[in-house]
Amino acid sequence: TAWRVLESGGSELDAVERGCGQCEIDQCDGSVGYGGSPDESGETTLDAMIMDGNTMEVGAVADLRRVKNAIGVARKVIEYTKHTLLVGESASLFAVRMGFPYEDLTTQKSLSLYSEWLNQSCQPNYWKNVVPDSSKSCGPYKRREEVTYKEEQTSSQRSVHNHDTIGMVVIGVSGTVASGTSTNGAIHKLPGRVGDSPIAGAGSYADSTAGGAAATGDGDIMMRFLPSYQAVEYMRMGTDPTVACQKVISRIQKYTPMFFGAIICANTTGSYGAACNKIPGFTQFHYMVSSPLLSRPTEQVVDCI
Repeated sequence: TAWRVLESGGSELDAVERGCGQCEIDQCDGSVGYGGSPDESGETTLDAMIMDGNTMEVGAVADLRRVKNAIGVARKVIEYTKHTLLVGESASLFAVRMGFPYEDLTTQKSLSLYSEWLNQSCQPNYWKNVVPDSSKSCGPYKRREEVTYKEEQTSSQRSVHNHDTIGMVVIGVSGTVASGTSTNGAIHKLPGRVGDSPIAGAGSYADSTAGGAAATGDGDIMMRFLPSYQAVEYMRMGTDPTVACQKVISRIQKYTPMFFGAIICANTTGSYGAACNKIPGFTQFHYMVSSPLLSRPTEQVVDCI
């Protein structure tokens, strides 16, 4: 869809918006758009961002409720405000003012996911240091007086199967770069949780003087390292896109060896690459490429490091 927009004369931003928007319509992988990844209260909320690598403008929304076209609303943040990120109920009100309809993001699928989770004593969840024991029962939880600090090594592994993101980098014929993301976030997240996807430099980053990158995976960990920004800076220094991606993954590995994550990188000449962190159940990363050198969109695969 994004490639067709470019071929018909649309801008790089148009391509990102339409491409990510198609995934929202298609409910890609159940992890983008409506009807997937219900939070702890059973509601589906959306996060998205879009970035213009010429002007460095970013539009983003997080915890967007009852509006399906999150990437479209993010684009309107650039076009009609001087802000970068709008969140929650206020983001939804902005969307309505911009002409987007209120729609229910809940489906039979998301309701059944929520019901199954409740029937499994709310497992898995994202609480720690609370009573009752969050590994065995549902809340409401209260904080435990004594806080214990131990590295969580299971959350990323389960994330392999419970969420993902559409991330996209578009390089125009003149070298102009745009990027974007859209997701419904981590399933069973605490209401109000925002991951890496709508954060500039974390979920994606675009700079027409260097290139663009987009990340996917355990956003709570990955956002701490601004991986997309870091990858673009490596490419600015002349690093090959594949190596730039690998360096970013290696950097996070030092702190959280078992994190689930991957990143795609493309520079202004059209070279591209990707990298991922190797953990049980996730040893390869698949991504799609369209270019003038390819007759049709082509799936690429990299082995995780």
